[in-house]
Amino acid sequence: MTPDPRPGRPAGSPRTDAAARRMDAFRRSETPRRVSVTSPRTAAARRPRYPATREIDEQTRLGEVYMRSLLRTQFRLALFVCTVLACVVGGLPLLFLLIPELREVDVLGVSLPWAVLAGLIYPAFVIGAWLYVRQAERNERHFAELVERR
Repeated sequence: MTPDPRPGRPAGSPRTDAAARRMDAFRRSETPRRVSVTSPRTAAARRPRYPATREIDEQTRLGEVYMRSLLRTQFRLALFVCTVLACVVGGLPLLFLLIPELREVDVLGVSLPWAVLAGLIYPAFVIGAWLYVRQAERNERHFAELVERR
């Protein structure tokens, strides 16, 4: 028996013996043991996992959410491109109105407003359309990755 470190306890009391046994057991089991836990049901029924493409094809509520998010993203992109082009095209008459000296400038025998309208607006439309298609394809790739990842 180990002597009780607390004063006032008798050396042979049952509490001291139990405490000493617990301390000995604790010292022996300082390194934890690993226990592997296995399920008795190895062939447990699993919920079938439906791909998101099936959700979209079957037009479920989840598929509607996916499609609505793609359409909303594409619509925002279209509004942005149209707004930028409308500001550029709408801003040109305002620019020529506010700065009248630009109306008298000639470029290769053609007045500057006509040269800008004939020579610069259409390439701006083509560049805007190219950027729109590029970004729309990127949005669709991200959507496809999202659907496949689910």
